[in-house]
Order: sequence, then C-alpha cells, then structure tokens
Amino acid sequence: MEANAGLVAGSYKRNELVVIAPETNAPRPLQHSSSQICQICGDDVGETVNGDLFVACNECAFPVCRPCYEYERKDGNQACPQCKTRYKRHKGSPRVVGDDEEDDVDDLENEFNYMDKRQSAGVKARTHLGDDRSEQSRPSIPQVPLLTNTRHISGELDGVSSEYGGKRRPYADSNIPSSVESRSMDMSREFSPYEFGDIAWKERLDSWRLKQDKMQMTMAEGGHAGGGGADSDDHGQNGEAQMIGDARGPLSRVVPLPSSRITPYRIIIIVRLIILAFFLRYRIFNPVNDAYGLWLVSVICEIWFAISWILDQFPKWFPINRETFLDRLSLRFEPEGKPSQLAAVDVYVSTVDPLKEPPLVTANTVLSILSVDYPVDKVSCYVSDDGAAMLTFETLSETSEFARKWVPFCKKFSIEPRAPEMYFAQKIDYLKDKVQPTFVKERRAMKREYEEFKVRINGLVAKALKVPEEGWTMQDGTTWPGNNTRDHPGMIQVFLGHSGGHDIEGNELPRLVYVSREKRPGFNHHKKAGAMNALVRVSGVLTNAPFFLNLDCDHYINNSKAIREAMCILMDPDVGRGVCYVQFPQRFDGIDLHDRYANHNVVFFDINLKGLDGVQGPVYVGTGCCFRRQALYGLDAPFIEQPSNDDFVTRFCCGPRKKGKSSKSKSSNKKPPTRSDSSVPMFTLEDIEEGVEGYEDDNKSLLSQKNYEKKFGQSPVFVASTFYEQGGVPHSASPSSLLKEAIHVISCGYEDKTEWGKEIGWIYGSVTEDILTGFKMHCRGWRSIYCMPPRPAFKGSAPINLSDRLHQVLRWALGSVEIMLSKHCPLWYGYGGRLKWLQRLAYVNTIVYPITSLPLLAYCTLPAVCLLTGKFIIPSISNFASLWFISLFLSIFITGILEMRWSGVGIDDWWRNEQFWVIGGVSAHLFAVFQGLLKVLAGIDTNFTVTAKGGDDEDFGELYIFKWTTLLIPPTSLIVINLVGVVAGISDALNSGYQSWGPLFGKLFFAFWVIVHLYPFLKGLMGRQNRTPTIVIVWSILLASIFSLLWVRIDPFTTQTPTTTGTCDENC
Repeated sequence: MEANAGLVAGSYKRNELVVIAPETNAPRPLQHSSSQICQICGDDVGETVNGDLFVACNECAFPVCRPCYEYERKDGNQACPQCKTRYKRHKGSPRVVGDDEEDDVDDLENEFNYMDKRQSAGVKARTHLGDDRSEQSRPSIPQVPLLTNTRHISGELDGVSSEYGGKRRPYADSNIPSSVESRSMDMSREFSPYEFGDIAWKERLDSWRLKQDKMQMTMAEGGHAGGGGADSDDHGQNGEAQMIGDARGPLSRVVPLPSSRITPYRIIIIVRLIILAFFLRYRIFNPVNDAYGLWLVSVICEIWFAISWILDQFPKWFPINRETFLDRLSLRFEPEGKPSQLAAVDVYVSTVDPLKEPPLVTANTVLSILSVDYPVDKVSCYVSDDGAAMLTFETLSETSEFARKWVPFCKKFSIEPRAPEMYFAQKIDYLKDKVQPTFVKERRAMKREYEEFKVRINGLVAKALKVPEEGWTMQDGTTWPGNNTRDHPGMIQVFLGHSGGHDIEGNELPRLVYVSREKRPGFNHHKKAGAMNALVRVSGVLTNAPFFLNLDCDHYINNSKAIREAMCILMDPDVGRGVCYVQFPQRFDGIDLHDRYANHNVVFFDINLKGLDGVQGPVYVGTGCCFRRQALYGLDAPFIEQPSNDDFVTRFCCGPRKKGKSSKSKSSNKKPPTRSDSSVPMFTLEDIEEGVEGYEDDNKSLLSQKNYEKKFGQSPVFVASTFYEQGGVPHSASPSSLLKEAIHVISCGYEDKTEWGKEIGWIYGSVTEDILTGFKMHCRGWRSIYCMPPRPAFKGSAPINLSDRLHQVLRWALGSVEIMLSKHCPLWYGYGGRLKWLQRLAYVNTIVYPITSLPLLAYCTLPAVCLLTGKFIIPSISNFASLWFISLFLSIFITGILEMRWSGVGIDDWWRNEQFWVIGGVSAHLFAVFQGLLKVLAGIDTNFTVTAKGGDDEDFGELYIFKWTTLLIPPTSLIVINLVGVVAGISDALNSGYQSWGPLFGKLFFAFWVIVHLYPFLKGLMGRQNRTPTIVIVWSILLASIFSLLWVRIDPFTTQTPTTTGTCDENC
C-alpha cells in the first residue's frame, strides 16, 4: 500500500472505481547527520585541550561529552554506559574515589582549572567547526542500533541491556582516533557539585543513576565488575543460561488469590444461601392476612431477588489474577540481530457522528495507536467512519501530518500516556525519569505544535457546522462522495504506509487507513456490528494480521505496552492456543471525584470479570479487546489436553474436560481441516479460484469455491486470506488490486447469503453485539482471558450527565432483552457445545438483569404504601423468627465486605454501585423491558442513540446540566411517594399515640432505604446549587413537614374554648 496515494471510492455492483489524487506528496525521509554528538545529552562531544576529539572510553569509544563524562565519574557509576568499563581519568579531570588504584602520572597542576580549560576548548571547537550553536542547525542525534531492527534509543540508557533484554552493539565511528592519551591519579578527593555543571540537570539524572546502579550490581554478580578466569566464564555462562531459560518460560501465569481471603468468602456464600432458604421458607409459610396483597407481592419480589443473586454470585466462585512477562516476550520473539518475530496487529477504531464524537478525541486515540510501543511494521490502524463525514476524513489527514512529529517525540522520551491531550493535561512531574537536557525545550515546542494542531481541528469543526447547499467539495474541487450519508459508495484512503509514511527523523510509521463502507437505501447495514465486520474484511485483504484490537473512538491507549501485554497471552504456545480474545478493563477520565453515577463501574470490572476469568473467561464488553482473527471466523477452539486434577466442585460447576476423540468426531463436520503453523497458507489464491483439481476426493467438498463463497462471500482474495493462520498477504499482490478488492468487500450487498453476522464476525440481532459475539465464541469452546496490567491499558470518556448516563444504560439493557427474546438466549442455546455451566449462568445473568426492574419497582413502592395504609408486609414475629432477618442482613454485609477484601474495591465504589443499581433498575432497565417487547413482538424499532463524548470546558460542568427525559419519571415518583409516606406515617403515629411507634420504625427503615439509594438521582434533579448542599434541602423539607404536623398536634398558642356552665352528671 502506498501512503497518500489518494482516496479510493467505488461500488462493486455499479462497477465504479474512482481514485482522487492527493494535493501534495508525502514528505520524504530525512537523512541522519553524521556528526559526532553525545549519546546522553545530545550536545557535541567536543575536543580536548590539544584539539583532538574527546573520547571518554578507550575500550569502545562510546561518544560522551566532557560534562557527562565528569558527571558519571563524580555522581554516576564511573563506568561507560555501553561496555561498563571503568572510566579512566583524563588530563584536567578532578580526582574521584578509585583513581588511586590507577598507576599513571598525577596531574595536580591542572586539577582545579578544568572549568576554564573546558570553556576555552569549547570556544576553540566552535571556531574550528564553524558551529554557531543555533537550534535550527544542531544535528540530530544518531540512533544506536539495538537487538531489534525497528527500535532505536536516543536519550535514556538503561545499563548494559536494552529494554527487551538484549545487549547493545558497540558504537563505532571513523572519526574517533585509534589511540587516545589517558592519564590517571594516585589520590582521591571529593569536590563540590558545582565543579561538574548544572545542579538542575544533576537532579534530573538521579532516577537514571539509580537504574544504572541496579544494573551495575546485576552485572557485578555476573562477573563484569571484577574477578576473572574460570569464575568469570562460569558467571557469564550462568547468565546466558538463565536468559535462555527465561526465553523458554511461560509468558504469563495465573496468580491465585490467598486462601485466607477467598476461603472465608466462599464459606459466607454457602452460609448466606442456607440463611436465604430458611428466610424464604418463613416468608412463604407465614402470610399476612390483613395485607395479603402486599405480602404476596413482596414474597414474589424476594424470590426473584434470590434467583438474581445466585446468578450473579456463583460465577464469582473462582476469581484469579494474572501476571505477564514482557521481558520473556522480547527474548523469545525479538532475537538479537534478527527481525522481530512478534505477530502483526490491526487496530480498529469506530466512529459515526463527528459532532457527537469530537474529532479531537478521535485524533488523540489515533495518535496513541500510531505511537504504541510495538514494531511499526506490525501495526496498522483502521478508522471506520460509518457516517461518511468529510470532517472525519480531514481530521485524519491533519492527524497523519501531526503524527510525523508526535510519534518520534513519544518514542524518544518514552512518555506516557501517548495521547497528547491527556499527556499535556496531566498534573504530575513530567521531568521524572527524563535524563536529556533537551527534553524541556522539545516538550515546549511539541506543546506549541499540538496547540496549533488543535486550532486547525477546531477550525474544521466550526466549518462543518455550516453545510453548503451543494454539499462538500474536496481541496482539488472534487465533490465529496459521502455528501449523502445514506447513499454513497465505499471509500478507502491510506494516509500512512510503508511507502511514504515516515516521521520527521526518517523512521517508518504504522499504517493509517480511512474506511467508510458503502451504503444504499433498502439495505440493512446492522449499525456498529456491520461496520466492524467491514473492517475485518478490509484488513483481511490489505494486511491480514492474525490478531486485531478494537477500540471506541474515545478510548485511547494509556499504556504504550498494552499490545505486548495481550501478546504475552495470545502468543504463548501453552495458553494462547485456545484463547479467542484478551479483554482489558475499561478505565475512564473526566469522572467527578465522587463518581455520582458509578461511571467507573469498578464492581463489574474488578469483581465480576475477575471472577469469570477463573471459569471460561470474561464477557466481551465492546472495546479494549484483542481478538484472534481465526476465532472470529467461526472456527471451533482446538482441544488442549490437560491433566484432570480438578476437585469435584470445579468439575461440577465448570464442566468436565471433554476427551479429544469424541469431541473431534463431533466437530469434524463443522470446521475445516487443521492448518499448518506456517505463515504460508495451505492453499493459494489460484487453487481456490481454479477449483479443486489435484486434491483428494474427500477434500473436494471442503475446498469448493461455492462453499467458501457461501460462508465468507464472493471475494477470492479474502477467502484465500482466511487460510493464513499467521497472517500476511501474498507478496505478489499489487496495492492497486488489493484496494480494488477492499472496495468490493465493503459493498453493501457483500454479506447477502453469507454467514456474516450469523456465525462469522460480529453477530447481528442486538444493539449489544459485544455480548452476543463473545457468547458465540465461548459456545465453540474458546476461552477468553482478563488482563489487568498495573498501568491501565486504555482509558476513555464516560457520560457524567444523569440523562446521558441513563440513556447509555438503557441501550445496554435493551440489547440484553433482545438477546433474551432471540434464538441465542443462553437459557436454551449452545447446549451441544463446550460452554461451561458457570459461564452459562454468567451469560444468563447478563440478559435477565433488566427483568429485575419489575420486582425492584414494586419493592421500592411497598414502603410508601405501607406507611400510607398503616399495614405492613411482615407479621408480628417472635424472637426466634427475628433471627432469620438479622442473619440475612448480616450475611449481606459480610459478603460485601469480604468481596471488597479480595478484590481491592473501595467501599465508596461498592456503595455507588449499589445506589446506581437501584436508580438504573427503576428507570432505564424498566423502559428497556417494554421497548424490547415492542421491538421483538410488535416490530417497533427504537433508534440507536450515540452517547455524546467530551464535556464542558469547565471541570465536570456537564455533571450539573439538567436534560429532561421520560426515564426520570419513575425514580422521581418513587422519591415523592416515599417522602409523602414518611410524613404520613409520622403524622399517623403522632395521632395514634406511643404504641404505634414500634411498628412505624420498620416501615420507616424500608422507606429510608429507598430514599438513600435514590439520593444521587435526587442530586441530579436538583442540578447545581450555589452553596446549598442537596442533603440540606431534602432534610429541610422533611423536617419542616414533621414540625408542621407537631405544631398542629400540640397547638400551644391556641386558647381552649370555655365550656358551658352548668351541672354535670356522672357521665359528663
């Protein structure tokens, strides 16, 4: 693929293909300067007093300037950063500890006047070289080659080994003289730090010096610091053997939770289950005769709550943690002196409406992908524009130009995160671990570049708000093909690639491809799922990486090693064979400090998914997931024989391990024959196009072109790509033919009469296509892995406004209802497959949880009804029966405490999750049930609403915006009737006397339980209060009502009416 070759637009059925040439060509790679400069600070090495080129190390001639040499001798480890040979004292250098071991001639007369000579030597060097020290003319830093063929270093030196565990090659330069004068001292003295340069620079080097000290200690243990002879050889051999052993070791491991934490948790679950059974038995066999209707409703609700708790609780029986080994991944797949053997990865970014999904957010996501810590020839970024917006196209064009400056800056200084908006906005010490004096200057320059980039993007957004009547036109005057968003051809533009995508330093950049699939009236395009399947086919034709990562447009890569984390699992020969995807947790930026509406969703990501990782793997949550391409093509998982040493509970809950013979015979009719591990396919493109001549009779039916076209579609090129297990495209294929075939596979009628959306790719039939897609893969026997690196892999934005948050939850719940009412319902689908029982319970819980809204709404209404009617759902109980109520509440609290203990979730996050479970249950989930029934039974479809990304300029400004929606009616009604019930109950108790206060406390407890859970919703309704907290307003209204009733009851200032005088009898 050629970068900037032009926008390719066309329609396969209409036999149209148009190439719109770009206005300018891509910049050509720059050549590195050959001048000799310091590999630590980037300045010129300079000359000695005699006019010769300064050489710090006589062993390897590693280029280091005089100030860095003096700094290393005084405050560093006194050794060369490359060969680790101890620096010898040069003429004019102050003595340091250890110089007395050298037996050269002393130089006392020049010991104290080094600074003057250094200045004079610098003037002489500048005069001799003709260097005016201007920033524009300063040569670039030459790159030191590492063991990998795609990574270079410039700046921080991590001791003797590179980031991936390999040794650096010796630095050689023809300008360095073969013999350099070296003098040593016999005495040692200490001098103040001002002898060695800038103190600020010294402070920035502290952390780097600590790293070097650790590496020096490691090398000393291996024989580099001292000793010799056989001992040194033995140490070297042991170190090499240990490195080989590490390379052969597993790339990840399971870290079981301590038994002191998980065992009490399991015990209390069993105890709670027993208590729950006795509690329900008591409630069923002890009805309330004077309030039979209220009692019946409450019992039905409690039974459903018990079932829902079982579905949610038992899949968390086997929680585990995982650890990955990035160093072993590099040792195994990035051998010294050879090209990187890491697998290629395609990254998918999906966007629809640039006005709801700000282009600047999408640009930051793309920039974080292009600067990821992974070989550049192994990464390709595909951006799906399902709205065919010219604003998105121009944004990517600007992003590709800015990436030429941003990517080398990120890799040079190893910054995190690599999304510029988040990097420049973080309030931390950005000088930490940075050793180059030029960092501050380059950071300021890059920040100015990014601010100019933001201005250009904002200008494009402002321009896009006013659509011309004749539609948009491109820079060369060509009409934009996507002016009609519902009727336009498919469009592909390669912005960056290997034949033109270079940064300002001449290094290659990852591919960046713009894709907008064809849309025509009368076709069902299946929304996001259809767009993702189009990306799968386009990438299969153009790059065909064996793995791909999908991200939402607002989820940027927060950890530059995130792809390597996933490869530690997917490329592990023992673990990765049966893994269909690696799911990362979702983390969010821009959430208010108290997380009012539980946007972080910590309980789900840190408890539920971690528990599922011990069963068959986490569910697919729609973003931050790295897939195996073959698993998404509808293939069954390979059978992995493992020793069966599970206990009875594991075998019963997770399912028995099936034998290979019976399972293979059952699945032999479903999947194609086993393919080789080579990157060369079993069958070439010509074999598939020309038929099945030359093959055996029993393979003809499997290899027939008709069968594969029925499954994958009528594209011989794409069908051939499915046979490449290790990815890649034929070398003989031309870029123009591949682009033409890519236009074909994104045509709107390509999926007709195929298995796309049914058995292949993202599965259609629900707005939450992620759950359905993961469920289908688990049914085929695949397992998924949950990866939680210490630094979050991805971060995104979440709607912090109440109405937007409820609409987001409504969409998720609606998708679950659609799955429940479809043929893919986990209650009856996939029983002939390899889905484990606890995994099935987890999927059942993901689709039935919206139904909980019906009993939850009824149960939240019961306290107000009881207060208004004076009746109660529980009869007068004895002391023995009260034990079941007390035990149930204690078991609920203890379960939550132990769950927080083994998961590390804080009590604030746990409580916010409980509150929003009630808020979402009585609003969004309730509407989802009725909308799902209308859609499935009556055919009334609901529009898909894209959640708005981004926020107000003010911090958390969107949190206080009030947006009216019908979802606010049920919870508002619950708050009102419960507050009225509390007032009415207290009023009745005041009128009835002391004996009525006892039963009132039980009713008030349930009413306050509802109000406390709906309190965040009430704060959202109140909006921004100037200085009056919402709780003050609520209690003011409540207390005012109560004291008003007391005022009426006591009536102290009203004089009693005088009675009529007269005689009274006995009954007076």
